[in-house]
Amino acid sequence: MRVAFQGERGAYSEEAAAALYGEAEVAPCATLREVFDAVASRSVDRAVVPVENSQAGSINETYDLLVSHSLFIVGEYDLRIRHCLLALPGQTLESIRAVRSHPQALSQCEEFLRQHKIEAVAAYDTAGSAKIVASQRLTGVGAIAGRRAGQIYNLAVLAEGIETNPFNYTKFLGLSTTPGPHSPVGKTSIVFTTRNVPGALYRALGAFAARSINLTKLESRPRREVPWEYLFYVDFEGHQDDPVAAGALAELQEVTTFLRVLGSYPKSPTPIL
Repeated sequence: MRVAFQGERGAYSEEAAAALYGEAEVAPCATLREVFDAVASRSVDRAVVPVENSQAGSINETYDLLVSHSLFIVGEYDLRIRHCLLALPGQTLESIRAVRSHPQALSQCEEFLRQHKIEAVAAYDTAGSAKIVASQRLTGVGAIAGRRAGQIYNLAVLAEGIETNPFNYTKFLGLSTTPGPHSPVGKTSIVFTTRNVPGALYRALGAFAARSINLTKLESRPRREVPWEYLFYVDFEGHQDDPVAAGALAELQEVTTFLRVLGSYPKSPTPIL
């Protein structure tokens, strides 16, 4: 099995891919769009993409790409993000004047950087920053990335767990061109639009409330082709083929102008610190 992810080797997305698909062959991609295109064209078997961070919120690009590609969500994994300060072997924490990393990682480690008077330098990727520090043999410069990136690029871990908030998780989705198997303990993701009339969203969500179906996520994104109208993404507990869920989806179909089931799949294990 080949699995695509965004970033360089050692990225957190690669860790999530390993958690979901074991020792599969990985296919790093430069952008999220390339990841989606790779699995849609069947040049890889699966894709793993980030969809939400517990601190920074939803990753809008992923939601937009979900609706523009005919793919299915077949799994999810909540990855505990443990940021490390990586540098060339022989460097010390006191010698580091600047660090490179993705802006989100930098913001999540802001308190550590402030305490140690280290300058933050934004880059496109966490693992990519580690790769640059290693390949260019940068002294006085570190990278914020995961321990796995340090192992791949032979960098020393000067500090670990430097994120300000330890309750830092990123939810990743597994994607495929075909639906996944039925899971007894699962969830379903859908996307829909409603008529632009009073009470439309209330009636749409009422299909779930009337059946005591628990909604675990509600997200809105602009419809690019229709200004000031929105796509609504919903996650709910249960499988789309379960009788109660199927009844809710049938009622929802009647009160929406567009409805698509993105997939039913197993829930991620409960995160552990």
